[in-house]
Amino acid sequence: MPACDPAVPAPVPPDDPAAWYAPDVRSQYEVHPGVVATVSERGGEFAYDVRRPQLSDGDAAALDAVTRYFADAQLSRPRTREGTSERVAAGLGEKHRRVVARLTDCSRAARRRVEFHALCELRGLGDLTPLALDDGVDVADAAADEDALVVHTDDYAPAVTDLPADPPHLDRFLSERLARYTVPFREFDVPVVVYRERVLGRDAFDTKYAVREPDRLPGDDELVADCKERIWETNADGRLGDDDDRAAFVADRARTFLTRRLTVRNTRAWLDATRHRVRSALAEYGLAVPPVDRRFSDDRLDDLTYYVLRDFVGDGELTVPIRDDRLEDVEANAVGDRVKVVPRTELGATADRLPTNLVLDDEQRFVNLVTQLAARDGVELNASNPSAKVNLEPAEVGGDVTIRCAVALPVISEDGPHVSIRKQAADALTPVDLLDRNSLSVDVVALLWLAYEHHGVVLFSGPTGVGKTTLMNAHMPFVPFDDRPISIDEGSREVRLPHETGVSLTTRDHEREFKRVSMADLMTETNYLNPDVEVIAEINTRESFESFANVLNTGHGVVGTTHAEDVETLVNRAVEQGVPPYLLKEVDLVVFPRHVDGERYVGDVVELVADPDPGDDSVESVEKDGDVVHYRRVLERTPDGEFAFVGCGDVRLLDSVAAQTDRPVGAVRDEFARKRRYVEYLEREGVADFEDLFGLLSDLRTDEAATVERLRRRAGE
Repeated sequence: MPACDPAVPAPVPPDDPAAWYAPDVRSQYEVHPGVVATVSERGGEFAYDVRRPQLSDGDAAALDAVTRYFADAQLSRPRTREGTSERVAAGLGEKHRRVVARLTDCSRAARRRVEFHALCELRGLGDLTPLALDDGVDVADAAADEDALVVHTDDYAPAVTDLPADPPHLDRFLSERLARYTVPFREFDVPVVVYRERVLGRDAFDTKYAVREPDRLPGDDELVADCKERIWETNADGRLGDDDDRAAFVADRARTFLTRRLTVRNTRAWLDATRHRVRSALAEYGLAVPPVDRRFSDDRLDDLTYYVLRDFVGDGELTVPIRDDRLEDVEANAVGDRVKVVPRTELGATADRLPTNLVLDDEQRFVNLVTQLAARDGVELNASNPSAKVNLEPAEVGGDVTIRCAVALPVISEDGPHVSIRKQAADALTPVDLLDRNSLSVDVVALLWLAYEHHGVVLFSGPTGVGKTTLMNAHMPFVPFDDRPISIDEGSREVRLPHETGVSLTTRDHEREFKRVSMADLMTETNYLNPDVEVIAEINTRESFESFANVLNTGHGVVGTTHAEDVETLVNRAVEQGVPPYLLKEVDLVVFPRHVDGERYVGDVVELVADPDPGDDSVESVEKDGDVVHYRRVLERTPDGEFAFVGCGDVRLLDSVAAQTDRPVGAVRDEFARKRRYVEYLEREGVADFEDLFGLLSDLRTDEAATVERLRRRAGE
């Protein structure tokens, strides 16, 4: 063998400066099996190229057949760069691979190449998919003064690609994932992703919410429609009523029907069936790859069953948002518009509303959905009764969440039906949860504890969505365990009473099995129940304001919520709704929560003052129809996010409790200080469970000394 030519250097990697065969290459690395990225220098500028697995003419023809087959399919693409990487790592799903296997006839290696290209084109980001796989690409710049897309890598920037300046799916490539989780619906776990787009000029909304429902292959919509029609036809015995086994019945019938139809459909494909038998025979002699045993995959059957169940026992396109406990509101405003959702704080999204990828684009389907939502609460929507406020029972939405809906038909809505859904949080927050979020301070909690325990009058006031009911419920464990709290009015469904002695009374705006119950009826019933504290959530109607005034006359403790952003608005609205100004002076505390940049917190705490000292500069006033209502700010949130007492920190509530309990004011101040120390302990020990907090407070009231000793012993351990 001749000796090697000493003039030819030994082989080295292409990005090595001594690589004589690639002098312009500055970096070269594999980002995925068969996918190689190369950064080279051309004319003083960097260029970024990606080489994907090479396709032969036969492979290209097979890929073309696959893409043409999926042309009418409803396939979801990833919403973010991270999702693209995860999808490529997972590969095509089983039902997609079976389609590729049926449409192609090539070696295993060739099929892998075809599947990768098909994955990029159909379920990835197209030509941007390899860039999404490259962790070294930090930025994609579509605004650069170039005719092509420019990227910045860890070591080289800017680098020009061979892609156009604004390639398809660029917004998804630049999106940042904020959250990803699944929402349970029957036996399915439906993925959800929340992400923020970082492309200007595309959409007024930058943060979005996407439900990743299963892909639908060509012909799947027709299969689902036929299946639903067949199930309706078999409903002669009423099995689709409100029976407990309704979902099981639908799922069983759907799987039976879909299995038969999928099998028949594939059997009719004579050429495919023949190829299947030939390959089976050749595989016995090792001359071909064995074909799949079944003509359809289990995941396709599951996906189709999901859509049948979604429409029969779910809520159509709104099924997942309604069952997502990280959402507070769900809004479908018009036919063809994106459904909007309002996230809770724990989701981490700062926007007030997020558009979704869900659209109700068929008016009749939208009307049916609205009508069914109303019917589940016993309301019939029609031309003479085109709108309603209804409630959905927790069992109807697969959990323990009470849902309140405002629904309307096109009769009163210009752009078609609309539905607005408000959901109560599945788990009531506690003061410790709110302290951890810096939504309030230890002083606010201790002051509310004092008011709740001694039957004060407390209002939580503010616009919709600021967290009034959350604040009210969080402090309900402070009502003594042996007191009797009574919640009244329609909003009582949102009140959480951990007390065995508690009772919830509710009105109905429509007839069901009984006649309509008025607020006057409830007030009469409440007086017979001998309440210690009355809870009136949603003091907004004239009836509820009249009830509020009646309760103030009784001297019972009152806790409630109302819509007013400030004291002046609260006084004006209350007086206009029939509450005498002199009764407003019985209100001890008014808490005004705020909702700013996705954060909910207490803005300030105000007390109404009956007879202020003439020289007290801290007292402000509101005049309404010749009557003057005085008030003073007690606690407020400072610009740096801290909470502080206003002025000297004197609170009229302490004087009221002292007079009520025949104690010196100093003793009540000591009680407030003691409660404040307990709140600090609860925060330090993380007592964030609603029932645990109620139990601990009950023990303190039963035997404070023994409870304190037990807490000290636990702390010592």
